[in-house]
Amino acid sequence: DRFNATVNKIELNKKRPDQILIGRPDYSFDEEGNYINESGEDYKKDNKRNQQFAMQFEALQSVLYARLVKKVGDRRYWEQWANNVAEIAKRQMERISYLVSEKTEHRKAFDAFLKGLQSNINSSISDKEAIEMLSQHMITKPVFEALFEGYSFVDNNAISRSMQKMVALLEEGALDKDTKTLNKFYESVRMRAAGIDNAEGKQRIIIELYDKFFKTAFPRMVEQLGIVYTPVEVVDFIIHSVNDVLQQEFGQSISDENVHVLDPFTGTGTFMTRLIQSGLIKKKDLPRKYESELHANEIVLLAYYIADVNIENAYHEVMGNQGDYVPFDGICLTDTFQLGETKDSVIFSEMFPQNSERLEMQKKGPIRVIIGNPPYSVGQKAANDNAQNMKYEKLDARIAATYAKETNATNKNSLYDSYIKAFRWSTDRLSDDKGGVLAFVSNGAWLDGNSQDGFRKVLEKEFSSIYVFNLRGNQRTSGERSRKEGGKIFGSGSRTPIAITLLVKNPSSQNKKATIHYHDIGDYLSQKDKLKIISKFGSVVNQEMAWKTLNPNEHGDWINQRNDDFDEYIPIGDKSSHDNFFNSGIYCRGLETARDAWVYQSSKNQLANNMKISIDFFNAQLDQYIKVSKSDDISDPKKIVKFDEKKISWSRAFLGDIKANRPKKYRETEIATALYRPFFRQNLYFSREQNNVVSRMDKFFPSPALENLVICVSGLGGKKRNSNLITNLVPDLNCLDSGTQCFPLYYYREKETVQGSLFDGESESNYIRRDGISDFILDRAQKQYGKSVSKEDIFYYVYGILHSPEYRETFQNDLKKMLPRIPLVDEPRDFWKFSKAGRALSDLHINYESVPPYEGVEIDGQEALIKMDAYEFYRVNKMRFPKKDQKETILYNGRITFKNIPEKAYEYVVNGKSAIEWIMERYSVKTDKKSGITNDPNDWSKEHDNPSYIFDLLLSIINVSMQTVDIVEGLPKLEFD
Repeated sequence: DRFNATVNKIELNKKRPDQILIGRPDYSFDEEGNYINESGEDYKKDNKRNQQFAMQFEALQSVLYARLVKKVGDRRYWEQWANNVAEIAKRQMERISYLVSEKTEHRKAFDAFLKGLQSNINSSISDKEAIEMLSQHMITKPVFEALFEGYSFVDNNAISRSMQKMVALLEEGALDKDTKTLNKFYESVRMRAAGIDNAEGKQRIIIELYDKFFKTAFPRMVEQLGIVYTPVEVVDFIIHSVNDVLQQEFGQSISDENVHVLDPFTGTGTFMTRLIQSGLIKKKDLPRKYESELHANEIVLLAYYIADVNIENAYHEVMGNQGDYVPFDGICLTDTFQLGETKDSVIFSEMFPQNSERLEMQKKGPIRVIIGNPPYSVGQKAANDNAQNMKYEKLDARIAATYAKETNATNKNSLYDSYIKAFRWSTDRLSDDKGGVLAFVSNGAWLDGNSQDGFRKVLEKEFSSIYVFNLRGNQRTSGERSRKEGGKIFGSGSRTPIAITLLVKNPSSQNKKATIHYHDIGDYLSQKDKLKIISKFGSVVNQEMAWKTLNPNEHGDWINQRNDDFDEYIPIGDKSSHDNFFNSGIYCRGLETARDAWVYQSSKNQLANNMKISIDFFNAQLDQYIKVSKSDDISDPKKIVKFDEKKISWSRAFLGDIKANRPKKYRETEIATALYRPFFRQNLYFSREQNNVVSRMDKFFPSPALENLVICVSGLGGKKRNSNLITNLVPDLNCLDSGTQCFPLYYYREKETVQGSLFDGESESNYIRRDGISDFILDRAQKQYGKSVSKEDIFYYVYGILHSPEYRETFQNDLKKMLPRIPLVDEPRDFWKFSKAGRALSDLHINYESVPPYEGVEIDGQEALIKMDAYEFYRVNKMRFPKKDQKETILYNGRITFKNIPEKAYEYVVNGKSAIEWIMERYSVKTDKKSGITNDPNDWSKEHDNPSYIFDLLLSIINVSMQTVDIVEGLPKLEFD
């Protein structure tokens, strides 16, 4: 441990460790850099050359020291401790739960503690969350004492004192084994922190501890709140920009009296720390600012502790440790969003008296500047996470009355994401009379999001000036688009696009709408490149930024504005109108399961087994719920059922079924075939009982005996370029980007519920077939192109037009924000060319498995087949390219290599990837982390008695791609303005 601590401190300290030397024993230099030989004599004659050599050697030493840290230092040190401590925390929480489970003095004290948390943080805090906070405190208190010897964190921090008081009331029954482990951990922290010779080094240890240790030890907290550490380059850019804009707009600076600054989501306190260190606050003003004009809030106890220590440490470093230690009274443990929910004052808590007083003071203060990195979490991805975002009645109502009211989008859910809530809360918190500046680094999806059009429109109305620095980095894209987006500003912390937004509210401005200044950081930049650019610019007032003034259109588009001509064409589908290509109201999204790992499988047998496990567990939990809810009068299933990801994937609907006493039953007849991803078929348990949202899918595919075709297009607000694909199977919601939208050739109704007509034709089926294509468009097409046009011809015409390069290029922005609108070409011959091309493409894309292999591909390794079992010979784990850009070759497995694949084949792209790369990605053995379920595509080969299925499929898809490109190149050229 001592060795590890010494090695890892090399990159934190300015001074090199005495115990580790990098050099040659027979060479040395004096303090002036002069070479000294073994006898101690220096070579004066050649001293210039020796000095140069000394400088080169010193540079080489630095490189070697850095490599030493990387190669010898333990980079997973904190994570290893975290796994142990996570187990200890779990046992501690169980013990505390036991102590407060009955009506004792412990419970009485705990109730007062819980009430204090609820009044200071959020009224929805549960027993479990309060117990987790106590455990976090018990584990981390000694960490801070180890890091900052000579400063008793427990005695100086208001929250820590209150927490410690509660801990002292609980029994100190020793967990000797746990205490021993924790003591070793605390000693290792002391070793790691001892001898750090600069404040920046100590802060780096704190951040590393937070990033590596706390996230592993308490993962649910991170999942719920979306915590990331903000790079200092971004923080410095924001605080300098705010200061410059204050001077430019109001003639004031951050250092001035009564310019109150709030970081409402302070995290580890980086913004306040860097502000204190920046020099923007004059040293004579700093005590005043520190005492009463700087404010910070944090909801996570661990982050709050770190932020407090960080800010206090920075202050005393700048002030030169003059006089007694001064704690930072401006930081509060609270849920910032909750502060707006109470009308007037904060509810005082005797358990947390100082925190209550600080909240009261902050709430009354005139805030002029709000800075920070708001929480990015959009809540749980599945009910199993049990980490829902909290509800805020007044804040949500404000969003409904502003952002949601102004949007044209149907789905408004994203307007209630945490970072959007942060903008709404902060806008309302800024001083109305004097105005102010709001500056956040946040998820940048709002810049071009389809459902955020109302958000953008309201920003224009509520602010006088807006600065947006688009840092890109959207890694929910793929291919060339992903490479253009470049590196992620937060590293592994976030895959979303990121933007720095600075909003100015100047009451003296005469502008009816804000002037919007926009700067895009550029294409193909790494994280390092971006941070270097941000650091170089330094502030929004830097003239080198070359701001572009945006002029939003009537739709609220700021960038990537849609084409007005698009509105002239006929909608593919519109539920509010009958004048569409497809009948009004029959199209729908793809199948949403909410439990893909459980209901999709390459193996039918494995699928059946998975479903039986899940259904049996559900029914057992239902029995338990009925038993407990009757005896304890508990109605919330979440408080009773077990969230075991190895047995079930919970959803809101499943929890509703528990409450409604609806048991589940396995039915073998509900296993169907689906298109899970482009050119990737899967067995599917197709059931309204198990699938979260079926919509009209069971009207399109009510029985395996009934055939149908569905044109799928990308949903609205997608991250990838709009795509389309035809299928004769149930398509998954995520087959295409942003929620696949599906338009059927037919739809079916049961005969028992619908009275048939004489024209329905004879059928032994229990269903009546209806046309998806509307009579409206049939009438229009027949008038324009002749009576021989059928609804089927129109269906294929749509598929052909959707592949037109000119159409896709001209309206790429529109197709991201609206469902397709289809032009009717002028010439009948062009109509028939598009229709026939659509039919040919349909045949390729539906019957892709039976398309002959592309003949030009060379295959190495097939001769080994005679020596092996065929299934083992063709078995695939993961196909790959030899190198990233060497796509003419595919390493199929350890025995087989495909060579001479034409570059042209990769031009057929669906949903951000070439069809070939979809085969490579999906036909690989994958294990779902949460459920532990393995999906092995080789099982599909076995169950279809075809050992070479995947091998043949790859060859077929190469040919499908080549033919698709040829057909698309042969389409009639469309001309648009």
